[in-house]
Amino acid sequence: MTKTFTYDDVVRYLYAETTENENELIVEALALDDNLMNFYLDSLEIQSQMDKIVRIPSDRTVAEVVKYSRQFSSKRPAALSY
Repeated sequence: MTKTFTYDDVVRYLYAETTENENELIVEALALDDNLMNFYLDSLEIQSQMDKIVRIPSDRTVAEVVKYSRQFSSKRPAALSY
């Protein structure tokens, strides 16, 4: 019986969330299914681009965090407020 793989399976493979047995089957499925292979290649590119994203907090945000943290002593746990 041939296993049919979904795009979700390909994403799991991309993020190394599959077993070695699944890996072998997915690689075989990628070789046989052009749509699945194209999705995999597109996903690889998106993953690569996402890895390049750098988020830097504004100076105001950093100042607010420091201001908030200064109101607590190191011996007393901070109470979270929402």
